[in-house]
Amino acid sequence: MNTKTKLALAGLAVGIAGLVVQWIADPVKFGGFPPGIAFIAVCGTLTAVLARRWWAPIFAVLISLWIVFGGWAAGQMTPNLTSDNPGTVVGTSVMALGLLFAAVTGVAAMVAARRDR
Repeated sequence: MNTKTKLALAGLAVGIAGLVVQWIADPVKFGGFPPGIAFIAVCGTLTAVLARRWWAPIFAVLISLWIVFGGWAAGQMTPNLTSDNPGTVVGTSVMALGLLFAAVTGVAAMVAARRDR
C-alpha cells in the first residue's frame, strides 16, 4: 500500500472521528448509530483490502465526495456548521476536512499508482 493510500485512509479515520464528535454532541439527531460511520468504514476496508490495485482508493474518494457534497446538496452541512451546538460544528468541520483530505489524497494515490504501473 502506497503512502498516499495510507493518507486517504487516515482522512477517512478523521472523518469517522468527526462523526463520533457529532454523535456525542447530539445523539438524538442520529436516532441511534450514525450510518455514515458504517459507510466510511466499509469503503475504508475495501480500499485497504484491494490496495494492490491502482484504483482501490476510488472507494475513499467516492464516499468522501458523497458525504461532503451530498450533505451540502441535501442542505445538511450548512445547518450543522451554523448550529448553536459547538460539538456539532466542530464534529462537522473535522468530518468535512478529513473527508476532503481523503478525496484529494485518494485521487493522488490513484494517479501515482497508475503512473508506476
